[in-house]
Amino acid sequence: MKRLRSIGFSVVAAVLCIAVLWLATRLVVPKYDTGIVEGNLTAEYYQETTKHDVIFIGDCEVYETFSPITLWEKYGITSYIRGNAQQLMWQSYSMLEDTLRTEKPKVVVLGVIGMKYDTPQKETYNRMTLDGMRWSAAKVGAIEASRMPNESFVDYLFPLLRYHSRWSALTASDLKYLFTRPKLFNNGYYMRVDVKPATTVLVGKKLPDYDFGANAYQYLDRIVQLCKDDGIELILNKAPVIYPYWYPEWDKQMVDYAAAHGIAYYNFLAEKDAIGIDLSTDTYDAGLHLNLSGVEKLSTRLGAILSQDFGVPDRRSDATLAADYAKKVAFYDAMRDRQLAEIAQYGHVLGFGAPAQ
Repeated sequence: MKRLRSIGFSVVAAVLCIAVLWLATRLVVPKYDTGIVEGNLTAEYYQETTKHDVIFIGDCEVYETFSPITLWEKYGITSYIRGNAQQLMWQSYSMLEDTLRTEKPKVVVLGVIGMKYDTPQKETYNRMTLDGMRWSAAKVGAIEASRMPNESFVDYLFPLLRYHSRWSALTASDLKYLFTRPKLFNNGYYMRVDVKPATTVLVGKKLPDYDFGANAYQYLDRIVQLCKDDGIELILNKAPVIYPYWYPEWDKQMVDYAAAHGIAYYNFLAEKDAIGIDLSTDTYDAGLHLNLSGVEKLSTRLGAILSQDFGVPDRRSDATLAADYAKKVAFYDAMRDRQLAEIAQYGHVLGFGAPAQ
């Protein structure tokens, strides 16, 4: 009997210890509720309750470039953006793998600016992209492909090891969002309505080598194959922003690659004027990213491509989806109106800080 009681006490103590460590981890991990909020992009996807015909994959040239709400309102297209700050090609591959665990879209739209990176870049961006990802083989692969020399897999497995030093910097938000996170995005779209015109013409510096790296190409190949294996149409795209500079040599590589693999590639930067995007009014940071005005113009153009050329269906007659998207549209409109009111009162958008590049 004593032995059973001893085992029982040991089990209870182990459970309590695990619970305390779990709560401590939840407390110290960054909440990304203000300032650089992009660290919430990955996790917010898992709140979705409906499937999507279109999935966007990439960095800020997708999550600050396309509006799933505009696609719904104008074309009845269901979509979601799985993008993150400086999302590298191997991370995009893992995001697609992760997505395909639970849904199979008809079309995947992939931003190609990530091809400019061939090696892991920075732990901060790795963490923002990967910490919110649910555990699976896709996450393990992304961590292993992304880790900087000073990063440990164990620190991803047990985030308390990485973030324990935040004890001294905890705020009320860490308690407020201990178990839940604020909704900050619109099906993965990061909204900004403010305007900061592009006033200079960017000229690219001469590079010693214009060829994209073998590692980036390897993961692009894997994305192409993953889509082909699942019967998914893949669209490559370059956003109509002027920074980072998009070299003609890079563009030719994407044109040639798309032709060789029988997939579509759209350079929306080359189409900027035809789409009606004006970087004196349609950017909030001098041409690095589009603001809402530019995003809605581009999304209208892409919606026509998706519906007319790729046969993505109009789902607005589906009562369940229509009810779900009615809530999404209301959230989108409220966010737009709130930002406009903040600009009118304070001269800038509150609560977002400088976006990550």
